[in-house]
Amino acid sequence: MTDITKLPEPATIILAGATGELGFLIAGFILKRGGVVKALVRQGSSNPRVSELRRIGAEIIEVDFADVDELTRACAGGTCVVSALSGLRDVIVDMQMRLLNAAVAAGIPRFIPSDFSIDFTKLPDGSNRNLDLRREFGRMLNDAPIAATSILNGMFTDLLTGQAPVVLFKIKRVLYWGNADQPMDFTTMRDTADYTAAAALDPTTPRYLRIAGEVATIRDIQRAASEATGEKFGTLRPGGLGFLGTMIKITRTLSPQNDEVFPPWQGMQYLHNMLSGKPKMSPLDNDRYPDIRWTRIREVLAAR
Repeated sequence: MTDITKLPEPATIILAGATGELGFLIAGFILKRGGVVKALVRQGSSNPRVSELRRIGAEIIEVDFADVDELTRACAGGTCVVSALSGLRDVIVDMQMRLLNAAVAAGIPRFIPSDFSIDFTKLPDGSNRNLDLRREFGRMLNDAPIAATSILNGMFTDLLTGQAPVVLFKIKRVLYWGNADQPMDFTTMRDTADYTAAAALDPTTPRYLRIAGEVATIRDIQRAASEATGEKFGTLRPGGLGFLGTMIKITRTLSPQNDEVFPPWQGMQYLHNMLSGKPKMSPLDNDRYPDIRWTRIREVLAAR
């Protein structure tokens, strides 16, 4: 007779960076999908999201991210480590490497790094500082005795209403350099988090998963802005990609801000990459988890 009381235990996801915007969303979707979340947070963290994580059902584990032994103990019993950490070399390379070593030492079978970007595997070194760091860590991850999955989602669609100054609402223009018909990949942070949660709970994921909530050109964004606002938007092209490259060099020279994660020139590098077409993703893995409904650019612009 089968003992029906012995149900399979839910997967336990070790989540680093859970107090960030993306990480918090990932935690919520893992819990919604029936997983267990053990959120690693800095010792003594006063981030208000710590109490919110507890409220939604995550277990909080305070750790010293500089201590691999402590991280190893915190990772015990996990089925996958998900990193949603954000930062520069000290985080994306050094801290993630300690987390990776801890995951291996704890016997965790899978690791999802904090990549969440355009397809940096197709870009040359030096074209984007932040993506260079992800590529560097990726090489280390490839050499580690653990299964890895990077989730590449293009640009967060949410940035079109703020941090990425492409849709200029005041003057009703869509700003670009180069070719207005170049396809680009966009995915909302919420959809990326939902997909990441599904991937974290899926033991069969490949090395890379590529998604795009919408593939759109500048002209598509122009139409989406017009539909979302009910007002006619045009385009604004200051010049070609060569001109944008010169602007990036000047901006970085005059205002380097090298200790900031997203200085103005970094956003310009990202936009240059996208408009070049080099990191365009194909094929897409959108259909892997068919329950996800992808949010369109028009919806994001309408809800700003």
